[in-house]
Amino acid sequence: MRLRSKFDAGQFAVMVEMEPPKGADVSEMVGNARRVKGKVDAFLVPEMSNAVMRMSSLGGAMALQKAGLDPVMQANCRDRNRIALQADLLAAYACGIHGVMAVTGQDPSYGDHHQARSVYDIDLVELLEAIETLEQGRDMAGIELSGAPRFLTGSTVEAGSRGKSVELEVAEMNRRAAAGAEFFITPPVFDVSVLDRFLGRIDRRTVKIVPKVLLLKSLGMARYMAANMPQTYIPDAMIERIQKAPDKVRECTRIAVETIGALKDAGVAGALLATLGWEHKLPEILAEI
Repeated sequence: MRLRSKFDAGQFAVMVEMEPPKGADVSEMVGNARRVKGKVDAFLVPEMSNAVMRMSSLGGAMALQKAGLDPVMQANCRDRNRIALQADLLAAYACGIHGVMAVTGQDPSYGDHHQARSVYDIDLVELLEAIETLEQGRDMAGIELSGAPRFLTGSTVEAGSRGKSVELEVAEMNRRAAAGAEFFITPPVFDVSVLDRFLGRIDRRTVKIVPKVLLLKSLGMARYMAANMPQTYIPDAMIERIQKAPDKVRECTRIAVETIGALKDAGVAGALLATLGWEHKLPEILAEI
């Protein structure tokens, strides 16, 4: 797997978030991914992010893998019990999907099916332990498997979030690493300096931190996030920069490119670029990195 090779070699990896369709037609998703093939080390396929019903991460990852691309599937505690999660993981590996990311999942109240009931049969650490158990050739009931998977396993860490204790976040990350996580995705980063305290407390030779770089779409989006997402810090100077720019969309693209460059200079393992439906912008952004 190209992403594992980059991590092992200590080279900066570029991941791209590729949202599955809300429907059965995967042609646009696959087409957008193909346009940046060779410039991306892995495509992270979210599992119904923001609790909005879409094609499953497994389905989207299978479509990308069939097209010769390298997907990372999300496994979500919110929607499936331990039986279904293990079944999906085995199916993914058998279909050639060797990257998996364990996430908790947002509450259904955030999404488009408010009557849906959350599952949460197991928590995030238990899910990571379940993946590791499968890799050892047994399921969570201790029954031997006919063939064991071998995943590159990731999870999340709240590094750089305002109002979060750095010490507690490092401790939680270490719990997840002990349970089997090999790389960690952070919340969106717009000012790389917010990671300094966190990065100063970890061993980056053994822990792979991959901050998310979110493509802002407008001045309004930047202002909304700054006012309503306290865990994500957007500098006032950045909002002013977008406000003054003649071409605000172009300026947002430049900010994403500069942020990825700053992360590379900071010595983190890589960056995850999320464009939130603007995947047509990927070739432009990746060409400038």
